[in-house]
Amino acid sequence: MTLVWKLLRRHISVPQFAGFAFANLFGMLIVLLGYQFYCDILPVFTSQDSFMKSDYVIVSKKMGAASTLSGRASMFTGAEIDDLSSQKFVGKLGRFSSAEYKVDAKMGINGQPILSSELFFESVPDGFVDVPLADWKYEEGSHEVPIILPRTYINMYNFGFARSHSLPSISEGLVGMIDFHIYIHGNGRHDEFKGRVIGFSSRLNTILVPQAFMDWSNSVYAPDKQSAPTRLIVEMANPADENIAEYLDDKGLEVEDDKLQAEKTTYFLRMTVTVVMAVGAVISLLSFYILMLSIYLLVQKNTTKLENLLLIGYSPLRVAMPYCILTVCLNALVLVVVLIAVAFARDYYMGVVETLFPQISEGTMFPSIVLGFALFIIVSLLNLAAIYRKMMRIWQRRE
Repeated sequence: MTLVWKLLRRHISVPQFAGFAFANLFGMLIVLLGYQFYCDILPVFTSQDSFMKSDYVIVSKKMGAASTLSGRASMFTGAEIDDLSSQKFVGKLGRFSSAEYKVDAKMGINGQPILSSELFFESVPDGFVDVPLADWKYEEGSHEVPIILPRTYINMYNFGFARSHSLPSISEGLVGMIDFHIYIHGNGRHDEFKGRVIGFSSRLNTILVPQAFMDWSNSVYAPDKQSAPTRLIVEMANPADENIAEYLDDKGLEVEDDKLQAEKTTYFLRMTVTVVMAVGAVISLLSFYILMLSIYLLVQKNTTKLENLLLIGYSPLRVAMPYCILTVCLNALVLVVVLIAVAFARDYYMGVVETLFPQISEGTMFPSIVLGFALFIIVSLLNLAAIYRKMMRIWQRRE
C-alpha cells in the first residue's frame, strides 16, 4: 500500500479535503450540540414530577358561585368526559377517584413527629403513573400502601420544621426516612395502615394512592357512596394546538398549575431542536458530497495510474484502501474535535442552567457520544461504499 500511496498522494488537494472536514465538523457539531442541549434541558420541564410524564395535564372545572355553594357543579358528567376524550388533541384520558371515607395521618422523620392531620386520598389509573409497577402496587389485605405526597409537604418540612429543629433535609433520594401512618374510618371500621412514600408531586395538592387500593378501600369503608370525578388527567397529543385553549374556555375548564404552558414550551423545544438538527444534517450531507467530489477528482487525475496498478495485479480493494483510510481518518478527527467542542459548550451552558435550576440533575454526555459514533459509522460506510464503487467502475472499464 506504501507504493500505491506514493503514486496517488501527489494529486491530493488539501483545500478540498479541508473544506470537507470543516463542513462535516460544522454540521456534526450542530447535530450533536442540539441533541445534547435537548437532553440536558428537558428535565427542567419534566423532572418536578418524576412519576408523571410531561405531556399529562390535570383538567378541572372553573370554580363559580354555584360550584362554591353546592360543590356539585364542579363534577364531570359522563357526557362531558366523552366529549373531551373525543377531541383530536386528547391522546388518552383518566378520571381521578376520591376517597369516600375519613382519613387521618401522622407523618414523622426518623421518629420525630412533624404532621398530624385529616387528609384526603385520590388515585388515577395506573397507566398514568410513570413508576415501576413493582413500586406502585397494592394487594388486598396488605397494610402497606405506596403513596405520592404533594411537594408542598416536603417543602414545608425542609424550609420550616427541619431548620428550626436542626433536622436533615429530605430529597427524592431520602424518602425512606419518612414515617407515614394512616388511620381510616368508615362503615363502622377503624384500621391503621403504613404509608410507603415513593415520590413527591408539584401538580397535586392531595395524596395519591394506587387505583387498586382506592377501589378496595372505597368498597370496604364506603360501599354506599360513589361520587362523580371532579378532575381529569389528560394526555395532550399536541400541547401547542391552538384549539385546546379555545375548547377549555368554551367548556369552562382550566388546567391546574398552568402546566399547559410548560407543555407548550416542551413541545416548541422539541420542534426547535428538530429543526436545528435537520439543518446540521443537511450541512453534513453537503460535506459528504464535497468529499465525494474531491475523491472523484483525485481518482480522475490518477485514472491512468490506477488502471496500470490494476493491470499489474492490484485488486480494486487494495487500490481503494488509501482513499478509504484517508476518509475514515478525516471522519474520526472530525468526531473527536466535535465531541471536545460539545464538552466545552455544555460545561458553559450547564453552569448557567444549574444556577437557575439547582434541582436539575447533572446528566452526562452519553447521548451525544452515542449519536456521534452512530453518525461516524454511517457516514464512513457511505464514503467507503462510494469509493469502492468508483474503483469497480475503473476495473470494469479496464476489462
